[in-house]
Amino acid sequence: MTRSEARGRLPGIAPVSVVDIGSNSIRLVVYEGLARAPTVLFNEKVLCGLGKGLATTGRMDQEGVERALLALRRFNALSKQAQASRMYVLATAAARDASNGADFIARAEAILGHEIQVLSGEEEALYSALGIISGFHFADGIAGDLGGGSLELIDIRGREFGKGITLPLGGLRLSETVGGSLPKARVHAKKLVADAQLLQKGQGRTFYAVGGTWRNIAKLHMEIRKYPLHMMQGYELPYDEVAFFLEEIISGANSRDPAWTSISKNRRTLIPFGAVALREVIEVMKPKSVCFSAQGVREGYLYSLLPDDEKALDPLVEAADELAILRARSPEHARELADWTGQMMPHFDVVETEEDARYRQAACLLADISWRAHPDYRGLQALNVIAHSSFVGITHPGRAFIALTNYYRFEGLYDDGRTGPLAAIATERLLERAKLLGGMLRVVYLFSASMPGVVHNLRFQRSTRPDVDLEFVVPHAYFDFAGERLDGRLQQLAKLTGKRLSFRFE
Repeated sequence: MTRSEARGRLPGIAPVSVVDIGSNSIRLVVYEGLARAPTVLFNEKVLCGLGKGLATTGRMDQEGVERALLALRRFNALSKQAQASRMYVLATAAARDASNGADFIARAEAILGHEIQVLSGEEEALYSALGIISGFHFADGIAGDLGGGSLELIDIRGREFGKGITLPLGGLRLSETVGGSLPKARVHAKKLVADAQLLQKGQGRTFYAVGGTWRNIAKLHMEIRKYPLHMMQGYELPYDEVAFFLEEIISGANSRDPAWTSISKNRRTLIPFGAVALREVIEVMKPKSVCFSAQGVREGYLYSLLPDDEKALDPLVEAADELAILRARSPEHARELADWTGQMMPHFDVVETEEDARYRQAACLLADISWRAHPDYRGLQALNVIAHSSFVGITHPGRAFIALTNYYRFEGLYDDGRTGPLAAIATERLLERAKLLGGMLRVVYLFSASMPGVVHNLRFQRSTRPDVDLEFVVPHAYFDFAGERLDGRLQQLAKLTGKRLSFRFE
């Protein structure tokens, strides 16, 4: 059998792996490459509990140490099997605070054959900040990364950030410090965050919640409210709703809800303590909302390794372009659509914000990724692939917009039962915009046949005819494209926009 190279992978980049040694768990993540929007090739976590007992004994749990070393041996083998060109190993609170931390690090380095970077609390905060910056288009608020042993806080505005602080408020440490008592946990957490003046600078802004325990709180909230899009990145809730939900967790009011079965048993005991930490943090900060992030120290560390020109790239547009390269019939055509639709939008009285333009570009880049599906299911596949892809730099309503745009592009400009859940997430404005963009794509695809070189020769322009608002001007070279199907698509767009549209073949 002849070995063939996978075509589902981007050419020209080599995988890299990151091992994250935390107080509660250690994780291996192998990424497709060092890129602005890295894709995960392999991901495995082991709950070792290195920080178990640390608050009372000052030492890493010996059983946890042996489990961790065994897991690291496996992770090293997996990294090599995945053909990772580099391995980066990061260790956080337990390794830095424990009296036997140095011995553990030495044994771990011997197994991995790589130096382990034991991050200070300030460095943890720094990489958490960079994780947020890499995953949100323009972050503005306080990022908090809750681990098993510590909580890192840092102020972020755009690509700028302040000096981070660390608090001994990890979920595992908090639980052990107070002997498993939630009332005592609240008192203890309140004392620790009261002096965190950094939080007072976040009033009315966003709190970015990072870390496994807080992500599980978001997951629980999604399950209880039956939220249709199980994507952690960018899941955002207003302050009042988060505060109420956290109180329900702490009091046990929702403890019998079947949604709790979606949380692993190992995590369930720590969730109330994570809820305490988050509740006390936002009580001091008073943010307008809490936004949950799937990106943290690992992603922030990789982002720090990029050259400045790559850091400046838009992660959403980059990821959409990469998916077009992997799945579209012509990535060049997809890029043409992104440019052309931007030029045509003003003809339909659309004034785009920067965010609108980004989402439209991404939608166009992704407009042909489902072409290999059966024709009856291309719209649905586009909807599912886009809605559930690991994009960053996008809100949940924005994700719904892009997915719906490409559903309408295939299925027509109407809603049915299959669009309902996502349509409920998109704002009314974005829903209307998705239909408009989908309608434009439905017309232009009948000229291009998904191939480049045609789109930029077509244009809308104001008509001088009294019975027509806009003319779709087509050069004479494309006269043979005329037909009933083309007319039908244009009239669908006319009905949607309330504008009288007509073709003009020059």
